[in-house]
Amino acid sequence: MTPSLAAPPTPHAATERAAHWTGDGARWQLVLAGDGHGAPLPPAPDGLAAAPGTQVSFDSSGLSHWQPGFVASLWQRLAPLARAGVELDLTGLPRGLQPMLGLSLPAPAGASSRARDADDAPPPDPAWRKTLAFVGDLLGALGRLARGRTAMRLSDWLWQVEQTGPRSLPIVLLVATLVGLIVAYMGAEQLQRFGAQSFIANLVTIGVVREIAALVVGIVLAGRVGAAFAAQIGSMRAGEEIDALTTLGVDPVEHLVLPRMLALLVTGPLLTLCAGLAGLAVGGAVAVGLYDVPAMAYLSTTREALSGWDLFVGLLKGSVYAVLVALAGCRQGLNAGRSAQAVGEATTAAVVQAIVWMVVAASALTVIFQRLGL
Repeated sequence: MTPSLAAPPTPHAATERAAHWTGDGARWQLVLAGDGHGAPLPPAPDGLAAAPGTQVSFDSSGLSHWQPGFVASLWQRLAPLARAGVELDLTGLPRGLQPMLGLSLPAPAGASSRARDADDAPPPDPAWRKTLAFVGDLLGALGRLARGRTAMRLSDWLWQVEQTGPRSLPIVLLVATLVGLIVAYMGAEQLQRFGAQSFIANLVTIGVVREIAALVVGIVLAGRVGAAFAAQIGSMRAGEEIDALTTLGVDPVEHLVLPRMLALLVTGPLLTLCAGLAGLAVGGAVAVGLYDVPAMAYLSTTREALSGWDLFVGLLKGSVYAVLVALAGCRQGLNAGRSAQAVGEATTAAVVQAIVWMVVAASALTVIFQRLGL
């Protein structure tokens, strides 16, 4: 048969060369044909997305080539179906089209969009579970440090010691001096009514060395160091630096948390000792200068009142409070969101959490030591 004798194309043949839908019920197929420059793609048949478990496949064997505009038109037809929960099997599309649509459609290829609905998403872990997981990771890092298989660098630890210790000392001494002044003055006012000014040394020594010095150090570290830890690590989380460390095989807990916690474990008791000395000095100044207590009598009473257990308890509490500050700051920083507002919220939460933990720890330690008679 010669070309001049060929019959004109029938309407059925023209339909076969254009995109059209076939199928019924729960299984449909979009047949793509032509060169991708023809008429817009036909809309989905009525009721296609109404039946549960509807599946749509594709036949692109009649498609000669395609352009970016064709991809946009195809996405406009498929996006409403994906949102409605239709299962889209993209394997019948050209290989270049599959990844583009798979990433841009509301649901992944071969899965219902309802699987990505926020209402069906698993709820976030509660705060206590995140805290337990963080403590577990930290204990594991400490175990690797004990075996000499840690990613922590000595230079990082020394840097954190310098930041948390000497740089915190001026404000610790200032606050401890003022608090010691308040305790000595208020206590002396009450003791003077009974003519017992000589017991000012006992009051200041026990109160400052055993309790107040450690609390002053803990509160100062929570506001200065704990907030800094949360802001630094939270900013790294927002800037995807922690993700980069994980990709490189570096444990963020070993690299970021361990140096900070060990630094506070060292500087905490040292700062507590300095705060205690400042409180004793200002207490002596109040007793000698305002209440006419002899200086030698004050020193003698201080030596008698200050026992080894009181000093041990005070230093132990200072160490515990410092570790709690490090845990709160690093924990909030590692679990911060990826925005500036989330970093600010994590910083605030770190300070509040550290203070709450310290109050709870102070109550528990006081009860324990009282029960033990220490």
